[in-house]
Amino acid sequence: MVSIVLEVACSLLAWLSLYAASCHWHRHRSREWSCRLVTLLHGVAVTCLSGYVALLDGPWPLTHAGSPNTPLQIHVLALTLGYFIFDLGWCLYFQTEGDLMLLHHTLSICGMIMVLGLGKSATEVNAVVFVSEITNPLLQARWFLREMGRYHTLLGEVVDFFFVLLFLVLRIAGGALIMYAMLASPQPSWLLKAGGLAMYLVSLGFLVEICHFVRRKMLKKFPSWTSLRSVNAPVKTNGHLTAH
Repeated sequence: MVSIVLEVACSLLAWLSLYAASCHWHRHRSREWSCRLVTLLHGVAVTCLSGYVALLDGPWPLTHAGSPNTPLQIHVLALTLGYFIFDLGWCLYFQTEGDLMLLHHTLSICGMIMVLGLGKSATEVNAVVFVSEITNPLLQARWFLREMGRYHTLLGEVVDFFFVLLFLVLRIAGGALIMYAMLASPQPSWLLKAGGLAMYLVSLGFLVEICHFVRRKMLKKFPSWTSLRSVNAPVKTNGHLTAH
């Protein structure tokens, strides 16, 4: 257990060091720029690592919920736990996030601490990390595109499309499968099951926000589509089509 605590502490120190280095390199940028660079790096790294553990290294989370933690699972969760402690502290200090995101971070930290302490259930928690973090690089890409004035381009549209698609397919649908496997298995702790259910409800809260975002985006697009149709439509004069 001491080795795990040291590993989490080293992870926290590493993310803090990366943030401090980014603030030094990007003095002309805001603190949020540096924090989101760290978040982007974490999202890419942990998505790859947790995806490898869940999909290739095993055990399979839908059939082995509550199984003993493997060394690789412990390393991935320790790395992620250090990041979430860093990011929660940053969000509280700068007061940049709402209650839903703070609740998400708090539940994530508590869940990973519990799993690392119990020595089991890292299989399903690692899978939750994978389906949750896979959309994070796209979320950060949206923010950076906005900052650079390139969000309202084709690239911005592509990023938005894949963000919503991956959120629906993996975080909502995939998360529901993981949640069912966790609840159906007798192995995971009841407290971990309750925490997992709370995390899924948070994801549904994010889904509501995304639906509002998609609705606003479609309403903004609709006038431009209708005006484009009216421009391209043939014009009638005295009941006859005019030549273009």
